[in-house]
Amino acid sequence: MYSLDLIKPDGRRLTLYARQEINPEITAPSPFDAPLNASPHLRWHPLRGEWVTYAAYRQGRTFLPPPEYNPLGVTTDPAHPTEVPAGDWDVAVFDNRFPSLGGVSAVPPALIVPSKHAGGHCEVVVFTKDAAASLGALPLAHIELLLQVWGDRTDRMAQRQDIAYVLPFENRGAEVGVTLHHPHGQIYAYPLVPPVPARMQQEAQRYYGEKGSGVLQDLIAAERRAGLRMLYEGSHAVAFVPACARYPYEVWVAPIEPVESFIRLTSDQRADLARALKTVLLKYDGLWQRPFPYLMAWYQAPVDGQAHPESHLHAEFYPPYRTRDRLKYLAGTEIAAGFFAMDALPEEKARELQQVEVALE
Repeated sequence: MYSLDLIKPDGRRLTLYARQEINPEITAPSPFDAPLNASPHLRWHPLRGEWVTYAAYRQGRTFLPPPEYNPLGVTTDPAHPTEVPAGDWDVAVFDNRFPSLGGVSAVPPALIVPSKHAGGHCEVVVFTKDAAASLGALPLAHIELLLQVWGDRTDRMAQRQDIAYVLPFENRGAEVGVTLHHPHGQIYAYPLVPPVPARMQQEAQRYYGEKGSGVLQDLIAAERRAGLRMLYEGSHAVAFVPACARYPYEVWVAPIEPVESFIRLTSDQRADLARALKTVLLKYDGLWQRPFPYLMAWYQAPVDGQAHPESHLHAEFYPPYRTRDRLKYLAGTEIAAGFFAMDALPEEKARELQQVEVALE
């Protein structure tokens, strides 16, 4: 993997990644002339016992621009710069212009609940220069590179004392809130371990303390023995609809053996994870014969400098699902109570996805 670190005219950082050497003469463009000077802040939620971040200036970010203006696209026109330059690169990562975390440190507002500056960092990851592509349509070697990029970004964030957790994710489709169509994801580096991965970490530590093995490690072994819900089973990675799925068509992708984070992946594990990931994405699109919307989130160990043998890197896909005439999303009991009510069995949905033939390239 080759990389090139650049600074945009507005002061934000841009890193280009490629499978070949990158021209060092490339310069970083920006659609903006001056820094945004954004300063998000946190407010304490006393009933839930957790922090909520506020960044009202995000209302002004670019939303579904016309095709002739693609701010994530390649540009050669200095009069109309975009976020990424022309040149021989494969993946680009830059500081989010409208961050929910990080930005300029400022005094938070005085409120009736505790508040503080929202530390952390937010990045945009452009998967490819091809605006018409998708993550699942990329060659396997390109997806392997993306896994390396996520590892490099995790490693860089782990060096910062103000970062506790790194979460790469992709929102795909306007149905789940995407504001730019170019294939891309984001990385949120949090100043604390967020509630969902914190709960997962707590359960993983408890299980490891009792069993001496990882909870996901043992679940994967059980899923492989059952064989009912497997979508991909390779030498080093798997993809399956979990028996405990909370969403129809929910899929997990993971290395078979426990790996704490992207940083610890071997080349063989990355190669097989790329095959598992591409299989899932092609099956989603193949089942509905359309670009299927989803949220893909990658969970890994906290970046606290400690060993985490209980942690197991994996992705979870949360797609909506089609009823008779519409896509269904979360309802009252899921949002209000956090108690998921499934009206479809994981085995049924796994069979639908298993029947979709895909070709890996």
